[in-house]
Amino acid sequence: MKFEKVIRARTYARAGLAGNPSDGFFGKTISFTLRNFFAEVVLYRSEYFELLSGPRDRPVYLGINDMVKKINDFGYYGGIRLLQATIKSFQKYCELNNIILGRDNFSVRYFTNIPIHVGMAGSSAIIISCLHSLMEFYDVKISKPLIAKLALSVEKEELGIGAGLQDRVAQVYQGLTYMDFDRELMESQGYGYYESLGPQLLKNIYLAYASERGESSELFHNDLRVRYQAGETKVLEAMTQWASITDQVRSCLEGGQTQSIGKLLDANFDLRKSICNLHPDNIIMVEAARSVGASAKFTGSGGAIVGQYKDEKMFRALSKTLSALGLTTIKPELI
Repeated sequence: MKFEKVIRARTYARAGLAGNPSDGFFGKTISFTLRNFFAEVVLYRSEYFELLSGPRDRPVYLGINDMVKKINDFGYYGGIRLLQATIKSFQKYCELNNIILGRDNFSVRYFTNIPIHVGMAGSSAIIISCLHSLMEFYDVKISKPLIAKLALSVEKEELGIGAGLQDRVAQVYQGLTYMDFDRELMESQGYGYYESLGPQLLKNIYLAYASERGESSELFHNDLRVRYQAGETKVLEAMTQWASITDQVRSCLEGGQTQSIGKLLDANFDLRKSICNLHPDNIIMVEAARSVGASAKFTGSGGAIVGQYKDEKMFRALSKTLSALGLTTIKPELI
């Protein structure tokens, strides 16, 4: 009996450290990936071409309330649409680049434990894992910047979801990544300047998250884009300030001035709050973290925060305070 090779591709959750949400507006950001949460796609040769249902996709419920909750969590489409859109985009990429794909069929399924709706890039993790699986199955080589660009096109062009490159770049490069989405570079080559920084530079960082607190990333990005394209002065100035904050955080990291990072993360959030309408629950998360002396900002569009703590005593106080709000606080394991 012949056993076919099983391909497994894993992509880790992402946390925006500085500069977000300027990535979709020719800004600069720093993000990191964490081993604590991941999405995995498993793919293997089979007789039929089959997309296997994951927990999000099975129409079996404990009752009507369970069905409604799952629709609220995952929408009406689950995760299968992410695989479908990724495979379609991959096929289109290969066709445009004169890459001939083999005729063998495969079965593919996904798994994820990334918390939903909290700004840790769960959807893009599934998409990138699927792309890596397809690349291995068909022996197709794609450069890192283009993998990130292709992953973004899956959501923006195939699914109509508003998003930026930051998540995809961070998850493709992994670790701690500096990203400059300079307009000239973006318009000339379709991607920016990306550089991996040493994960060991980032010290005393926490991440806290809760379910059912996040704002739709799609709604947030679409609203900001409309205002940006309309030339709203406050929005344009904010993009420049977020880019400056990013460069300052990088300088602190590389100069060993890690104690100065916290105030920059606070400034990142305060700027966001000054131009955006944020959900009160998300603001409470940040204020609670700051009440014990820690810095705090969103990892994405809300639902999770990231910041710096001084010492173990502060971390314990932080965990206790945020736990009272229903949040889980962790020390992210960078990868």
